[in-house]
Amino acid sequence: MNDKPISYMPTDGLCYDPEESKYWEEESLNQEIIRVFEVCNGCRMCFKYCDSFPSLFKFVDEYEQDVKKLTQPQIQTVMNDCFQCKLCEVQCPYTPRDKHEYQLDFPKLVHRYNAVKNKKHGSRFRDRFLANVDFAGFMARMSLGTANLMNRVSVHRFFMETFLGIHRKKLLPNFSSRTFTSIVKKMGKIKPPSEDIEAVIFQTCYVENNEPSIGLDTLEVLEKNQIRTACVSGLKCCGMPSWEHGDIDTLRKNARHNLDVLLPYVEKGAKILSINPTCGMVMRREYIELLETKDRADAEKIAGAVMDPGEFLWSIRDQERFNTEFKSTPGESVAYHAPCHLRAQAVGFKGRDLLRKIPGVTPKFILECCGHDGTYAMKKESFEKSAKAGKRAFEGMQNAETEVWSTECPLAAIQFKQHAGVKPMHPMSILARAYKENGFPNPVKNIQQPEIKGE
Repeated sequence: MNDKPISYMPTDGLCYDPEESKYWEEESLNQEIIRVFEVCNGCRMCFKYCDSFPSLFKFVDEYEQDVKKLTQPQIQTVMNDCFQCKLCEVQCPYTPRDKHEYQLDFPKLVHRYNAVKNKKHGSRFRDRFLANVDFAGFMARMSLGTANLMNRVSVHRFFMETFLGIHRKKLLPNFSSRTFTSIVKKMGKIKPPSEDIEAVIFQTCYVENNEPSIGLDTLEVLEKNQIRTACVSGLKCCGMPSWEHGDIDTLRKNARHNLDVLLPYVEKGAKILSINPTCGMVMRREYIELLETKDRADAEKIAGAVMDPGEFLWSIRDQERFNTEFKSTPGESVAYHAPCHLRAQAVGFKGRDLLRKIPGVTPKFILECCGHDGTYAMKKESFEKSAKAGKRAFEGMQNAETEVWSTECPLAAIQFKQHAGVKPMHPMSILARAYKENGFPNPVKNIQQPEIKGE
């Protein structure tokens, strides 16, 4: 037995680059798992996020603080309980982000673990199905509305749970009969690359297939502020749903396709505005580290151009074209939930700051994770864990005591609707309505608005 104390310093197995052979070596991976578990057990700051850390601490306590005694099933439990909210990495003092010598990144370790497992065993059908959002949207449109109806039928949901592992009680979003792309194409908003274009909308697969209205509201707000905006056709899912279970090949395939579509716009100076923070995070942070070496220069260009729509709009707030001619207001209080993947990008909460520009609005700020996190909340084995993880967020929004809720994350909106009773609006949707006289019941009547400075 090796009784030598475990060093907190990186082992020879430290590697977060899938282009290196070491990344895929199980022995190297296991060295890092033991080291990271030892650091996390000694710190225990991240007890309140997902179940990974309570599970880890419980197992280690059972073995009298000997991390090396954890079994493979116990290690897998810890890894499976991570749903990639990234909050532990945001709060951890030992990360590469903070240039700490421990170089600890728990979410990346989990991704590596899942990638190695996927390469060895392949993906389950359920995981491939949930990850292929664009195909699901296509099939739903082919059903002419039947898919939306069947998703509300208990017998159908029983079979979905049995054969696909999608929890029968999970509130699922409706599929739109028309895609965002088809709508904006008829509006003449699909434009070729040119130096005149300031911003290109990356609508995300959710807006494309489920709620095109969020994308249309975003487009409307940008145009209200005289931002020369283009939409593009042919975009694919960013690849994050596949990467959740370690499928790096699909991530890379989708990423390469999106790079080819978006690069001509970026090279002419346009910014890429990602409506969903998760997709923005993936394109800004993950592509440059996960793609093949030959694609990374292009990924760097895209990463440098990606912004959240609120982040971009806030950047022009001192320009004459910035439009504050709101005609209606949601009222004094709006409950604003900060998405975890927006926090991971460290760009501030510009959607919240923009809401403050609406006369009379004072957002109430909720930082807790809602627990949805991609497909985690959909799965039979993690639906209840997801609700538990989001409990503080649900209570925080409810305690705001307001009918108008907001968040940039459309999946978080579904989570709040199911577990807290109110579906938040995207900040861009609130702004779009506030520009209209009948957008909200409260007209703007010379309400004095103080000057607000963003974070």
